Amino acid sequence: MHKTRLEAFSDGVIAIIITIMVLELKVPHGDNLTAIVALLPIFLSYVLSFVYVGIYWNNHHHMFFAVDKINGKVLWANLHLLFWLSLIPFGTEWMGENNFTKWPVVVYGFLLMMNGVAYSILASVLMKQAGKESKLTKAFGKDRKGKVSVLIYLLAIGLAFLNPKLSLVLYGTVAVLWFIPDPRIERTLLGHGQI
Repeated sequence: MHKTRLEAFSDGVIAIIITIMVLELKVPHGDNLTAIVALLPIFLSYVLSFVYVGIYWNNHHHMFFAVDKINGKVLWANLHLLFWLSLIPFGTEWMGENNFTKWPVVVYGFLLMMNGVAYSILASVLMKQAGKESKLTKAFGKDRKGKVSVLIYLLAIGLAFLNPKLSLVLYGTVAVLWFIPDPRIERTLLGHGQI
């Protein structure tokens, strides 16, 4: 199968996810800066989630650039990733509305972890289909960054029971690790300008 429909569908779903998140930002009830300060947790949750969704979109693009064809397993693995991504607006809203308290931060971390797991599954399925000598398999290698990210999420979820703010620092740390598109893929493909 060709990958174009999968890419277009994924782009559309991700665009809707971002749209849902921004629609949850409410206008302040008041005409002074104090009214805006009250909405700061919601806005910070939005910014963190926007960065995460953007990271997934960017790396998804890079990953699919490296493959020519897909199969049914790839379609299901991609839907699995989109499922977990589609829950990010829920976690974002709950966490921001409750000023980063324990359970919303735990659930948000669980959603981030499941997105990381789903992304790793999708990468694994794509690499298996492409073969051991494919550019994608060579680019991903053992996917240490993906595995480390999931471990950091687990640590952050545990820390949320002690101090949810520390969990947020760890969620931000993982975002920084992934902010720049995966250079392994760019280095392995034919040239930097082709992506």
